[in-house]
Amino acid sequence: KWQGKLSQLMRDPRFVGQHSLILAFEGSDAAGKGGTIRRVVESMDARQYQIVPVAAPTDEERAQPYLWRFWRHVPRIGRVTIFDRTWYGRVLVERVEGFCSEADWLRAYAEINDFEHGLVQSGAIVVKFWLQVSKEEQLKRFKEREKTEFKRFKITEEDWRNRKKWDAYAQAVCDMVERTSTGRSPWTLIEANDKNFARVKVLRTICERLERVLEGK
Repeated sequence: KWQGKLSQLMRDPRFVGQHSLILAFEGSDAAGKGGTIRRVVESMDARQYQIVPVAAPTDEERAQPYLWRFWRHVPRIGRVTIFDRTWYGRVLVERVEGFCSEADWLRAYAEINDFEHGLVQSGAIVVKFWLQVSKEEQLKRFKEREKTEFKRFKITEEDWRNRKKWDAYAQAVCDMVERTSTGRSPWTLIEANDKNFARVKVLRTICERLERVLEGK
């Protein structure tokens, strides 16, 4: 149902001629971001979207202001960019792992809010998702990945190391949502223990946000 609705909205003249769509996916390790993104893009013309997987910055990206590498992928009107992990890495992994100074990640909240405000002002619809699984469900999925040959590439030593810092990441997520969930680009928290429920909620949220914006609400 919601995939069909999203397909219609992507072809709506009010979207194609006036807006772009930015989908930002963050979440716990093994929360199902990749599978959810696949269900979203099944509704779209492949010429209309790009998926940007965000990893550690390259030397070129480190030589630029922090948000430069995300500005490069901002979609033009009528197009969609899906970020698989995002600019929020600065206040999550970089904060917890000590990859930037405290002053850098504290300053980033305001920088990110300004960044997203500018996007919205220029016609972008910014939809942000945090997918959360319980600690027990994450452990179950980690073990399944280790046992399943074609899923084994998904589990790394880094995933196990991050799990040991569960509480630190939980605090960082709470701070992130509190400080960057704004009226025009709010966070949507996704209960992701049930993958089907999570995928449907993401699709429904995208459709509802698009409809509200296109109807001028």
